[in-house]
Amino acid sequence: MILAVDIGNTHIVLGAIERGEIGTIVRMHTEPNETAAEYGIKIRQLLDFCGIDVKAFEGAIISSVVPPVTDAIRTAVNHLTGLNSIIVGPGIRTGMNVRIDDPGTLAADLAVGSVAAIACYGCPAIILDLDTATTMVVVDKNACYRGGAIMPGVRLGLQALSSGTSLLPDISVSMPGRVIATNTVDAMRSGAVYATAAMIDGMIERMEEELGYSCRVIATGGLASVITPYCKKEIVCDENLLMKGLWALYEKNSR
Repeated sequence: MILAVDIGNTHIVLGAIERGEIGTIVRMHTEPNETAAEYGIKIRQLLDFCGIDVKAFEGAIISSVVPPVTDAIRTAVNHLTGLNSIIVGPGIRTGMNVRIDDPGTLAADLAVGSVAAIACYGCPAIILDLDTATTMVVVDKNACYRGGAIMPGVRLGLQALSSGTSLLPDISVSMPGRVIATNTVDAMRSGAVYATAAMIDGMIERMEEELGYSCRVIATGGLASVITPYCKKEIVCDENLLMKGLWALYEKNSR
């Protein structure tokens, strides 16, 4: 069994994976100022709560988009398990030809999601991640990572509206009613959900046009299940996509 850790801007996801089967998944808030000891205490408590012995892990892999937290989590995992974690980053074997201006700048989460898409769904593929930011990246028919687009996440957009205006409230992201809303809160939800869905549809169309062929579209992230039902394009939602990618990368790099 391995410990897979995905460090995002908002949450840290811990997964226990055995022979490719994803077992327990737990989440905690990302706190950039916490020490390795503080993270170690939290990780142990979460795993104990789930009935998982930290000494049962045979390996560990970490993906992070928050550099200040990476070392703290790596140290915490080493202290708890005695294992040296594989860190997703430059030099790691992905099985992809990364065709962007500077391959060394490819963000870990984008690499992990792309590897998972190839392993689980094949290519060509467009991979969506709807979380703090909304990302869309392309893996072409030759399994080459071609790049993509990064947009503000849905919650960030709503926070900007409420903090930058006097009359618009702070609301949660939830299923909207009609596109043509009849009150302020529903109008904000319509804009957040329907407009994001329309943007995704349009971006898929343009990416496929630029490639010259259609792609399988896979979505993950905390808001994927909220937004993608309103898209007109066919999109597969996979909430465990990054965990699957971390397992695939562990398999490629642990020997």
